[in-house]
Amino acid sequence: MQGLFEPLTATFRKNRGFIDYQTFFSMARKYTTLSEDGSTIALLLQASGYPIEETVNGYYYKPMHTSYKEQEYVVVDIETNGSKPGTSQVIEIGAVKVKNGEIIDRLETLVFCAYLPQNIIELTGIEPKDLIGAPSRKEALMMLRNFMQDAVFVAHNVGFDYTFLSASLKRFGLGCIGNVRLCTIDLAKRTIKSPKYGLAGLCETLNIDIGNHHRAYSDAIASLKIMQESFKHLPNYVVTTDDLIRFSQSSKKERKAKKEGK
Repeated sequence: MQGLFEPLTATFRKNRGFIDYQTFFSMARKYTTLSEDGSTIALLLQASGYPIEETVNGYYYKPMHTSYKEQEYVVVDIETNGSKPGTSQVIEIGAVKVKNGEIIDRLETLVFCAYLPQNIIELTGIEPKDLIGAPSRKEALMMLRNFMQDAVFVAHNVGFDYTFLSASLKRFGLGCIGNVRLCTIDLAKRTIKSPKYGLAGLCETLNIDIGNHHRAYSDAIASLKIMQESFKHLPNYVVTTDDLIRFSQSSKKERKAKKEGK
């Protein structure tokens, strides 16, 4: 089903955020190997966090019909015992849910792990004894899945957190992540002047107290503050959540054309 996300989003964008049942069902057959009917596939997409809603004659793509200011975001950070999801695992999850500029919920949990390399202990300060009695990987991942719903998934270097968590969810038969994603590095590069765009570098530029760096919840809060600062410098043509996502991924040429109204 993961192969359906990008072409489906592209089709929504070509059709002002709406597609009819026939188009949706045709794409579901083309881009998935699932044998379920179109309505069931739509439910599976929603369960993955992909932000669609059924309407009278088909489906609409919520990010194109939601103001970015009113959008619900989940800012996530994870700590792991290695860099590859195939041979490593999450050891800590920190996340905050934000709407209208306010934190409305939070998630913070360690994750049981039988092996913690010394370099990870030194980096994070997490000791093996800290993980005794912590939720299992599957339990922690289900907690995060339920916490996120279909909010925009935000992280600093989002590709790592998103890919690692999606692979981890699939390993436990929980499906991949379908949430729209936003990278605070990409967003900051287009809105904030800084000599460095790593988390620590941006926090230094913006005088953000990072707190306990390399701990998931502290880093999630720091990423949230960077996102909020970036929002102050968005161009006027960024109105919807989809505008925001596309802006964060845009080239200088594309931004210049938008600014000039081309």
